[in-house]
Amino acid sequence: MIDKRLRVAVVMDPIEDIKPAKDTTLAMMLAAQRRGWELSCLGLGDIWLRDGVAMGRARPVEVRDDPGDWFSLGEVTARRLAEFDVILMRKDPPFDTEYIYATYILERAETQGALVVNRPQGLRDMNEKVYTAWFPECCAPTLITRDMGDMRAFLAEHQRAVCKPLYGMGGRSIFVLEAGDKNSSVVFETLTEYGSRYAIVQRYIPEIVTTGDARVILVDGEAVPYALARIPTDSDNRGNLAAGAKGVGRPLDERDRWLAGKIGPVLRERGMLFVGLDVIGGFVTEINVTSPTGARELDRQFGLDVTGTLMDAIARRRLA
Repeated sequence: MIDKRLRVAVVMDPIEDIKPAKDTTLAMMLAAQRRGWELSCLGLGDIWLRDGVAMGRARPVEVRDDPGDWFSLGEVTARRLAEFDVILMRKDPPFDTEYIYATYILERAETQGALVVNRPQGLRDMNEKVYTAWFPECCAPTLITRDMGDMRAFLAEHQRAVCKPLYGMGGRSIFVLEAGDKNSSVVFETLTEYGSRYAIVQRYIPEIVTTGDARVILVDGEAVPYALARIPTDSDNRGNLAAGAKGVGRPLDERDRWLAGKIGPVLRERGMLFVGLDVIGGFVTEINVTSPTGARELDRQFGLDVTGTLMDAIARRRLA
C-alpha cells in the first residue's frame, strides 16, 4: 500500500451542534486525523454544481476528543470536490429531495475522481426502510403502502404492528398499534397524509422489550464482532438512543452473523462501506446507509476502533 496523506472532506450537520461523546462522525474524523490525513468539513448548503463540476466551500478542521472543546475551524475556501481524495457523506436524514440533490452533486465528484463514502447512487437507491425488501428472508412481515385499508388489514392479521414514515430517523413518528386500537385510523391518516404518501408497517417483534433493537455495524461488508443493543425505557416502545434507549453491547450471535453474511457482500459490491443493520429478535428492520451511529459506544465497551477499521478500508480502496 502506498503511504499517502489523504485529503478528506466531511459533509455533515454543523459540527458545533453534535454530541461529541456519542458522535460517530467525530470518531471518523479523529481516526482520519490520527493517520495524518487532512480534514475539511462542509454543510449541505456548501456544495454546488457549476458546468458539471462539483464544487464546495470547505473549511479546514482540527478535531479533539474533548467533550468541551472538540474542534477548530479554518477559513472557508472554494474548491473542486474532486481535489479531495475521500468525501464522507454524513449528513443526517431526513432523506428528502434536498438530500437527493446533494447525492447528484457528490456523484459528479465521484465521477471526477473522489471516493465518496457511502456511494451516492447507493444512498439514493437504498432507502433505509424500503431496502429491506431486497432481503425478505431476513425480515419480519412488512407492508409498504399508501393504502390505509391495506394497513388496517395487516394490523388485523398480525394483531400488533409498528408503523412509521419512510424518511425519518432517531425514532421519530414511530407508532405501535394493536388490533382494535381506535387511534389506528388517525395514525394511518397521519403517516400517509390521507393516502398520498407511502409508509411502512411491520409486524411487532416482542423481543424489543427484552433484547432491544441491536445495531450490527458492517465495515466494507464485514460485521464488527459486537452489536449495540438499544433497550427501550419502560415508558417507551422505541429502541433508539435518541429516544432515551439504553445502549448495551453484546457479542454477535449466530443469527446476526447469518444476516450480515446475506446482506454485507451485496452492500460491499455497491460501495457502501459503513452500514448499520437494525436487528430485533433476529429480524432486520432497517438497513441504515446514510449516517449510521453506535461506533463510539462499542469502542468504549469493548476496546474497539470501529472507525479506525473504516479508515483502513478506505485506504485500501483509495490507495490500492
